[in-house]
Amino acid sequence: MTLHLAILPILIPMIGGLLMLLPPFAGVKRYQLRRAAALILVMAQLACAIVLMLSVVKNGAIMYAVGDWQPPFGIILYADKLSVMLIALGSVLGLGVTLYSFAGSDREGKYFHPLVQFQLLGIYGAFLTNDLFNLFVFFEVLLIASYTLLIHGGGKQKTAANVHYVILNLIGSSIFLFALGTLYGVTGTLNIADMAMRISELNQSEALIAQAGGALMLIVFGLKSAMLPMHFWLPQTYSVASAPIAALFAIMTKVGVYCIFRVYTVIYGDQAGQLANVFHDWIWPLAILSIIAGTIGALASANLRMLIGNLVIVSVGTLLISFALGTPEATAAGLLYLVHSTLVTAALFLIADMLSKQRGKALDYFVISRKIKQQALLGIIFIVAAMAVAGLPPFSGFLGKLVILQSVTLADERVWVWSVILLSSLMTIIALSRAGTTLFWRSTPSNDNDDGAGVSKWQLSGALLLLGASPMLSIFGASVIEYTNSAAIQLHDIDYIINIMKLDTGGK
Repeated sequence: MTLHLAILPILIPMIGGLLMLLPPFAGVKRYQLRRAAALILVMAQLACAIVLMLSVVKNGAIMYAVGDWQPPFGIILYADKLSVMLIALGSVLGLGVTLYSFAGSDREGKYFHPLVQFQLLGIYGAFLTNDLFNLFVFFEVLLIASYTLLIHGGGKQKTAANVHYVILNLIGSSIFLFALGTLYGVTGTLNIADMAMRISELNQSEALIAQAGGALMLIVFGLKSAMLPMHFWLPQTYSVASAPIAALFAIMTKVGVYCIFRVYTVIYGDQAGQLANVFHDWIWPLAILSIIAGTIGALASANLRMLIGNLVIVSVGTLLISFALGTPEATAAGLLYLVHSTLVTAALFLIADMLSKQRGKALDYFVISRKIKQQALLGIIFIVAAMAVAGLPPFSGFLGKLVILQSVTLADERVWVWSVILLSSLMTIIALSRAGTTLFWRSTPSNDNDDGAGVSKWQLSGALLLLGASPMLSIFGASVIEYTNSAAIQLHDIDYIINIMKLDTGGK
C-alpha cells in the first residue's frame, strides 16, 4: 500500500463518489446513509493526506507511474511537499464543507455528496499530476462537477451565473488545448519535468512558439485563478452559490495559482534559457491590478458574499505578487498565505450564510433589517474571521502578509508591494467594519415572532473547523514556515524533479 500511496487521494473520492451514485445510497430518502459515507470519505482523504505528507517529509518526493509506464510517457503523478500540502488543505476544506452541509443544504439535491467527491477528485488530481494533458483532464473533471454544484438548490440567479461560468470555462478549455498542441509541437512532450529539460534547447523560432503556448496557458490559469482582467466572473458566481459550494470553491482559484507556480517555475524558470522567467514581467502589473480591483470591489459590494468574493480576488493578487518576486523565500511566503486565505475565505462564506438566515428577507445585504437572533455568537465569529482576513495580529493573515513583505529585497519592488498590500489591508478593514456595523448594529424594532432558526451544531462545527485554522497557523507558525520554505526550495530545484522522474539528461 505504501508504494501506491500517491494515487490514493485520487482513488478514494473517485470510487466513493461512484458508489454513492448506486443503490443503496441513491434513494431520495437515503440522505443519512449518504452523509455517513461522505463523512467517512473525507476523513479517509484527510488521513491519507497526513500519511502522504509524513512520507514525503521523511523520504522525499514520490513519483508514481500509473500502469508502470515510466516518464516521460504515461500518466505520471508527482507528490512533493507542495502538492501534498495542498491535498491536505483540500481535505480539511472538504471536511468543513461536508459537516456544514449536514445542516440541511445537502438535501436540496440527492447528488450533492457524490458531486463534492468528484470535485475533490479533480482538485487532488490537478495538484498531483506532472503532465499538462492530464492537468487538462483533471481540470475538466472538477469543472464538470462545479457546473452542477453551482446550481445546487436551483434559482434564477444561480442559473444565470452558471451559464456565464460554463461559457467562460469552455472557452478556457479550448484555449488550453491550443496551448497543449503548441507546446507539444515544439518540445515533443507534455511531461512538465521533461519539458523543463527540452525548452532551453529550442532555437529562436521554436522558442517564440513555446512562448506563445505559455502565454495561452497563462490566459487559462488566469481565468481559473480570477487574475485581472479575467476576474469579473468570480464575485457574482460565488455570491449566488450555496454556502457549502462557495466555501468549496474557495480552493478553485488556488488551483489556478498553483498551476502558475508549478508551470512557470519549473518549465519557464531560471533554467529555461532564452525563455527564463519570461512571464514574470507580465504577471507583475496584473498582480498589482488584481489587488486594486478586488479592494475597490470589496468597498463597493452590496452584500457580504459579494464582498468575500472580491476578497478572494485580493488574495489571488497577493499570491501572484509572491510568484512574480521569483525567489524561494517569496514562494514560501506565498504558500503560507495560500493556506490561510483559502480556509478563512471559505469560513467567511459559511458565516455569511448563517447571518443571512437570521436577517429575514434582507439576507446578507448591507441594509437595515431585523435583529440577528444569535448576535453575540455570530458577532464573535465574524470579528475573528474579519481580523484574520484583513491581516491583523495575532491571526494567520498578519503572519502571511508579514512574510511576503519580508521576502521583498529590491527597493523599487518594496515600494510597490508594501504600498499596495498595506493599503489594501486598510481598505479591507474599512469594508469589513462597514459590513459588521450594518449587519449587527443597524436593526429596526420588529413585532414579528422571533422564530428564525438558530445556528445548528453542523453549521457551527464546519465554520469553526475552517476558522480555527487561522490561530493554529499562528501558534505553529515557525513549523509551518519551515515546511513552506522546504516546499519552495523543492519547487525551485529543477534538477531534483528531473532526478525523481529518472529522466535521461543526455538523451535529447
